[in-house]
Amino acid sequence: MEQNKDLFEHKSKNWDMNSIRVRNAKEISDVILNNIDINPSMEIVDFGAGTGLLSYFIAKHVSKIIAIDNSPSMLEEFRAKQSEFACETDIIKADIMKNDLKLSVDGIISSMTMHHIEDIEALFLKLFNMLHKGGFIAIADLDSEDGTFHSDNEGVYHYGFDRKMLTNIAKEAGFININFETANVIEKPHAKFSVFTMTAQKNV
Repeated sequence: MEQNKDLFEHKSKNWDMNSIRVRNAKEISDVILNNIDINPSMEIVDFGAGTGLLSYFIAKHVSKIIAIDNSPSMLEEFRAKQSEFACETDIIKADIMKNDLKLSVDGIISSMTMHHIEDIEALFLKLFNMLHKGGFIAIADLDSEDGTFHSDNEGVYHYGFDRKMLTNIAKEAGFININFETANVIEKPHAKFSVFTMTAQKNV
């Protein structure tokens, strides 16, 4: 992916108008809240935060959300509705894989971003090192698919993920209590695509 190319620039203005995306974010947030003991003192990161769909549903349950994304246009939409979030929010424009952000947080959430990251092993190590002891990750993405979920696969490095493979990668990074739950099934005219939410914890 070209470093300075914003692949979402032409999509950002209407991103939240898509009811499928809104429903998907709500279903993912429900799985997170049902599986993670989130409390109002927590500061968490939303990486690949986009316009803030997932953050919006989690905000009232935490103290602060740090939104990280490398798309300026998506973050512009996030910033425009920042006052609507029920917690403090910070915005960081950065590529999580190319920048040393030196963050230390209670949890990390993400929705439909991981398939845009090439090196998944390095990603999990990054996430592990950003967490306090006992911190959590809650990452949602596609189960393995045939490459037809996106109409344009530019910037897509993975056609979904095998859950067993991700479990092994997370264990290697040091995570425990790894769990998967199907959060949603996205129906498109040509096929159905299942979305998992993976939760795990940094060993205390």
